[in-house]
Amino acid sequence: MRKLSTWSLILFIGIMAACQPSEKSDDKAELSIDYEKYVLPNGLEVVLHEDKSDPIAAVAIQMHVGSSREKPGRTGFAHFFEHMLFQKSENVEEGAFFKNINDLGGTFNGGTWTDGTVYYEVVPKDALERILWMEADRMGFFINAVTKKDLEDEKPVVQNEKRQRVDNQPYGHRSYVIKKALYPEGHPYNWEVIGELEDLQAATLGDVKEFYNNWYGPNNATIVVAGDYDKEQVKAWIEKYFGEIESRGNDEVMSPKPVTLEATKKLYHEDDYAKVPDLRLVFPTVEEYHPDSWALSALAEILSQGKRAVLYKKLVEETEYAPSVFAYNSSSELAGEFNIGIRAKDGVDLDSVYAAVQEAFAEFEKDGFSEKDLQRIKARQETSFYNGISSILGKAFQLSNYNEFKGDPGYITEDINNILAVEKEDVMRVYNEYIKDKPAVITSFVPKEQLDLIVEGSEKATVKIEEVKPMDDASMADLDKDAEYEKTPSEIDRSKEPELGDMPLITPPTIYEAKLANGMEILGIQNNELPLVNFSIRLKGGGLLDDPNKSGVANLFTDIMQEGTKNKTPEELEDAIGQIGANIGMYTGNEEIVIYGNCLARYFNETVAIIEEMMLEPRWDMEEFDRLQKAQINNIKQRNANPNAIAGTVANKITYGEDHIFAKPLSGTVESVESIMMDDLKAYYEKNFSPSVASMQIAGSVTQDQVKKAFSGLNEKWEAKEVTFPDYEMKAVDEEGKIYFANFPNAKQSVIRMQRLAVERSHPDYYPLTVANYGLGGNSGGKLFQVLREEKGYTYGAYSNISSSTLKAPFAAYSSVKTNTTAQSVATFKEVIEDYKQNYDSAELEKARTALIRKEAREYETLGQKLSVLQQISSYGLPKDFIKKNQEKLKGYTVEDMKKIMDQYINVDQMNYIIVGDAETQLEGVKALNIKQVVKVDEDGNPVDNKIESM
Repeated sequence: MRKLSTWSLILFIGIMAACQPSEKSDDKAELSIDYEKYVLPNGLEVVLHEDKSDPIAAVAIQMHVGSSREKPGRTGFAHFFEHMLFQKSENVEEGAFFKNINDLGGTFNGGTWTDGTVYYEVVPKDALERILWMEADRMGFFINAVTKKDLEDEKPVVQNEKRQRVDNQPYGHRSYVIKKALYPEGHPYNWEVIGELEDLQAATLGDVKEFYNNWYGPNNATIVVAGDYDKEQVKAWIEKYFGEIESRGNDEVMSPKPVTLEATKKLYHEDDYAKVPDLRLVFPTVEEYHPDSWALSALAEILSQGKRAVLYKKLVEETEYAPSVFAYNSSSELAGEFNIGIRAKDGVDLDSVYAAVQEAFAEFEKDGFSEKDLQRIKARQETSFYNGISSILGKAFQLSNYNEFKGDPGYITEDINNILAVEKEDVMRVYNEYIKDKPAVITSFVPKEQLDLIVEGSEKATVKIEEVKPMDDASMADLDKDAEYEKTPSEIDRSKEPELGDMPLITPPTIYEAKLANGMEILGIQNNELPLVNFSIRLKGGGLLDDPNKSGVANLFTDIMQEGTKNKTPEELEDAIGQIGANIGMYTGNEEIVIYGNCLARYFNETVAIIEEMMLEPRWDMEEFDRLQKAQINNIKQRNANPNAIAGTVANKITYGEDHIFAKPLSGTVESVESIMMDDLKAYYEKNFSPSVASMQIAGSVTQDQVKKAFSGLNEKWEAKEVTFPDYEMKAVDEEGKIYFANFPNAKQSVIRMQRLAVERSHPDYYPLTVANYGLGGNSGGKLFQVLREEKGYTYGAYSNISSSTLKAPFAAYSSVKTNTTAQSVATFKEVIEDYKQNYDSAELEKARTALIRKEAREYETLGQKLSVLQQISSYGLPKDFIKKNQEKLKGYTVEDMKKIMDQYINVDQMNYIIVGDAETQLEGVKALNIKQVVKVDEDGNPVDNKIESM
């Protein structure tokens, strides 16, 4: 279908007009991204977008193949190929994508969904030719290099991903249940993207080759190159590397296959990991770009988002059945789904929740909604558009996706105009056509032994629970690793890796600084590329200033500060923010409170005025306090359904000591939050909310003078006060760490963390420790990832890092591993770290040096990245040119420097091991390692029976 025979065919040259929004009153947007599109004779569609703002380039290759192109009995292949294509090809060595792209100073990844797969890289522009060479090799010179060992080695990695993201998560099987109920057998959406484990396990080399040859031809793909480059040179490279790859396989676009339900289907599942009941309603709708899809998306927001939304009012405010509710329309290439989701409070009967949804529908049918609600959605969409193209990768994604699914990279303009064209009548029409009194799939996921909470009339869902079996070492046998194969003929020598170009010159943006009379410091970067502004106000303190007996006050404080002002109800405040399409919020961290804003530049003053009112005139709304307190308690109860959250709680208590505030969860405990009163929040505000501990960071299309003028009101009205910080004694590093094992019954994976306190962010050892860690666990090319995932197949990923803090922060190595490899993984962690330290050499240092220097090309690309640099300077007292200074230090580091820093901070003897897993099957194996003493703890890190299990 997409085979064309002329290289020179130019399909379209888009216009951008400096990305200026339309000021027309007819709700028409003139938003686009400039590009050039042409098609190679083999059918590969090429889209080029030049962006000279930063010396980097992005490559995105989107294949029109997802799980919908699979067949029953052979599911999961598209996702599996996303993995396989990162391994090797005929001319690109094994693991090169994992090992080499980070070392080039770049980043990369891939993704698969029902209808597509995308691969992408962002690199300094001098590495662009090498990336195109690598991408072409896996498109046209991959399949011959695949051996049975490659196939078998990758199967455990994908299985581990499923365990991590599905099997070991509360409500993880819900998507499976919904798809089986909504789509009939044989429908391409009847199975999940990750597929069935048994299908993947049964896959043969022949199956793999057939799927690849059928779907991964150039005629079924779009390549987008965006960034700073010479267009004619890039065209020549694309012709050189991709031009001779032959068309093959299937590039037919599938026709929509929407489904209908004859009657409502009610299903339930007792979830091993759920702590509270969960209700989901799913209505079949329409495919992507169907004329009704935009109105359905608007309907979802109107029903659920905001304090005026009927579902929010009914479920959250009136009945108080749930802390939140959401709805969205998900239209894909073949069909669509309208989802309503409610995670109810502990013990709430889902029959009551379902009844409340029906009551909300009845009120919506009676009262409708306002034009203001619809305009709020349209304003948000404009801001979202600019946020979506604030990086060259974002632009590449937009161009590739629209090209693959609409045949037009510039469809963004029409897409937005279709959103803007939605009228109230359209919204009510699609509600009546697809939702009102229509059959749906209704799922009740409830905690174990709480079947009394399910919706009446529900049938038990079929869910496949993997049985954890002992480790089978034979499955990791060395099969045909060195199998020979015949290379695919080529007109060029593809075995030679292209040389890098000239290292791009980095010009860091100019940082201005100012200080208001009330003491608040300002750091800013003016950038006029897009009509956007991002800013934050950071107040030192956060959870650090909590009363240890009432942990959770600071977290609840930033919630209540967003619920109205003295002169605006919560609804009126939400309306004010929504009408200008801004994003405004507050959150609490361990050491700071952050107020942030993201807005169109033309609404900067209005956004600042709203934030000023929120900061200086809080409403202290008691109804909202009661709701937020209950929501926070509900979230705390769910926390222990997440093994990673448990690992974090245990690790903090072990690392900081029971008396340190950081040993207590930031959101508090059920007991501490239940004791919090509104007066506690007011006291926190009076004592700790001051410009004397505040700093502001801003990046975007606004001048320094405009910033100072916009914040003049805050300067005049916000009076400084002295803020007192507690002095907590930091626990000493354990000279002989222990293994702390928290039981998570029936876990399909075990979470492993090894950590010890290291240094604060401003300490002279922080940066060299980061450099030393680069090759250990700083990226997917690190030893931990390569051994635990690529060699052993124990995990989906393994990493290590040093946290950032004004106080001493932990160095940690961590992963989630297959349950039956828990003991082996613990031993492997220890071995890898010790081997890395012992064998560290000049080559390892040079790799880190090159990668970290080259990475600077990406440090200042987006407004978010610019803001991050400013936040680091403000939060940790770093010099404005700290990145440049770090690089100067980096050039002088020696192998001896790195070994010394590792001896001091990456000493496995001093590390505590935290394991969260199934104690019944794994504890004895861990104890048998005889590495350290084993302490069995509960989910809060408290020793069980105070008994230490000896070695």
